[in-house]
Amino acid sequence: MKPRTLLPLLLLAAACGGKQPAAKASAPDAAAADVPALPPGEARLAVEGGTIWYRVTGTGSGMPVVLLHGGPGYSSYYLKPLEALGNERPVVRYDQLGGGKSDRVSDTALFNIGRFVRELDSLRSHLGYQQMHVLGHSWGTILAVEYYRAHPERVASLTLGSAALDIPTWEKNAKRMLKSLPDSSQRAIAAAEQEGRFDSPAYQAANAEFMARYVVRHPLPADWDSTIATLNEGIYNYMQGPSEFTITGTLKTYNATPFLREIKVPTLFTVGEFDEADPPTIARHARLTPGAKLVVIDSAAHITSWDNPVQMITVVRDFLRRADSARTK
Repeated sequence: MKPRTLLPLLLLAAACGGKQPAAKASAPDAAAADVPALPPGEARLAVEGGTIWYRVTGTGSGMPVVLLHGGPGYSSYYLKPLEALGNERPVVRYDQLGGGKSDRVSDTALFNIGRFVRELDSLRSHLGYQQMHVLGHSWGTILAVEYYRAHPERVASLTLGSAALDIPTWEKNAKRMLKSLPDSSQRAIAAAEQEGRFDSPAYQAANAEFMARYVVRHPLPADWDSTIATLNEGIYNYMQGPSEFTITGTLKTYNATPFLREIKVPTLFTVGEFDEADPPTIARHARLTPGAKLVVIDSAAHITSWDNPVQMITVVRDFLRRADSARTK
């Protein structure tokens, strides 16, 4: 693993007490000669550029909800707690191409918003859903909003968790949050950014400290291990950059806030109390979105589904119930 792209992984190592779990020997790979049979509810789907893994759970009869994980290049492991919504509706969790249990890819021509939107619509079509609730988290909120822009008739509601819809403001907020770190950590980050070297132990330690404060405070160890083993660092670096606060990738200038006023479906914004997404920024997004609801998840950082799963599930469940009820009136 390249040193500069090891840094996002340190966030969970710090939150787990500073010890980084060992990576598994190998990650799912399209080139594997023998692919084990998938458990019930799991399957693979051929999409543009490769094959993705998905899982459908739930016995409820409500409208399905599809979960879009963050990253880019990460996986859906941290969204597993939201499968608790399945007693009311089908819950679809999938790993975007390149990460998790989906095929690993390295062609940067595949690392763009448009292809990820087409991938999501391929999954929707394959599952036979005419409409669905869409829940995105972090980078997944970009994908959710862009999917809605492309196919508004196929989206019943939007849940935008810890939204990353204004990357220039995101980076500005992250730089401000860095000032809460010790002076030594701030100096290490400044030196690394000036020199363009992100492999120093001091930078890695500073990055881990930032992540433990503002990204995740209570990761689930088993899913953390799987997250490490299946991260596609190439996608993260290409689209994001070397860290959450040093953004050099293709998303650097992304800003969907001018479009928010055009959203016409029920919309829920959630954000952690200590979230790097910044609660005041998310409150502004909610004000720009007609009729949107905002909920701050108590005692949580960015990964609210790990830091406070009970409140996150309750809030989303209530919102989806109301969205379903509004559709039937």
